[in-house]
Amino acid sequence: MNKKTSRLKRARKGRCQSVRLRIPRLSVHRTPSHIYAQVIMPNGNVVASAATVEKDIKSDAVKTGNAKAAGIIGKVVAERAQKAGIKKVAFDRSGFKYHGRIKALAEAAREAGLEF
Repeated sequence: MNKKTSRLKRARKGRCQSVRLRIPRLSVHRTPSHIYAQVIMPNGNVVASAATVEKDIKSDAVKTGNAKAAGIIGKVVAERAQKAGIKKVAFDRSGFKYHGRIKALAEAAREAGLEF
């Protein structure tokens, strides 16, 4: 089993749990140069999203592949989710380790008002 299939196997476990509990999830995906976050309802509809590829966010962060940019994404996605009426979510790290950019995004989302 290679690195990617191992990560996807870990990701599937968390997603099944959040779908079973019927609560929205904050799904995170990262690449070496960007980070993406979405709030997804149990039925699969995306309610809020943010990514470092967006022009207004890209101008705030000098580099898009670091923890500072991830913090900005966490704050923005939390604000957009609250506008949509969502305050409590399950954090879906998509099989990535909880450190670095993933941790920065999660902490920024918590500070902005999301509960998980």
